[in-house]
Amino acid sequence: MKARWLGHSAFLLSAADNTKIITDPYVAGSYDGALGYGRITETADGVSISHDHPDHSGQDSLPGNPKLVKGTGEHSVGPVSIKGFQTWHDASKGAQRGENTVFTYEIDGLRVCHLGDLGHLLDDKTALDIGQVDVLLVPVGGFYTIDAKQATEVARQLRAKVIIPMHYKTRKLGFDIAGVEGFLSGKVSVRRVGGPEVEIAKDRLPAEPEIWVLEHAL
Repeated sequence: MKARWLGHSAFLLSAADNTKIITDPYVAGSYDGALGYGRITETADGVSISHDHPDHSGQDSLPGNPKLVKGTGEHSVGPVSIKGFQTWHDASKGAQRGENTVFTYEIDGLRVCHLGDLGHLLDDKTALDIGQVDVLLVPVGGFYTIDAKQATEVARQLRAKVIIPMHYKTRKLGFDIAGVEGFLSGKVSVRRVGGPEVEIAKDRLPAEPEIWVLEHAL
């Protein structure tokens, strides 16, 4: 599987058979230009949406006609099995920012998990329902989502082997959230990839958890 970070919480996940899924595509230029990542032009077979905010629900601006994956329960895009889990965008069970769907994807023998805009630690039942994941795409910027400390704990809860941070302050994002360095502080196993894309195989996962920092493509 290949994972390409487009920007913010948007990734292009590509299976070995060329099935492609885009996660949480943003609306370029939304929030009065604060979301400054470039327009997504990649084509995909499916698009998953964790919640209906413009920085996560830009499916209508994508080229082609990808299958929409939204909400809890079982989904599929070609051979890729997807499951959605009910969570919240805040620590008040949605009273501030509403619901959030966490998705897992079964791709090339890997279990990939995209947390969307998770706003709280997982309770024991939800963590058990999601199960252990191989690759975790986790927001770390805080304020609108879990922060660096909480993201570290959620990665531990899900026993992730590869942890890829997302939804944090960059030069393209005007949101008042933290950058990635707070999440990396004090961590030993950090790999700065030096580009937007990584290839991940089940038989080449690290023995102990590692953080892989990508550079946004757009």
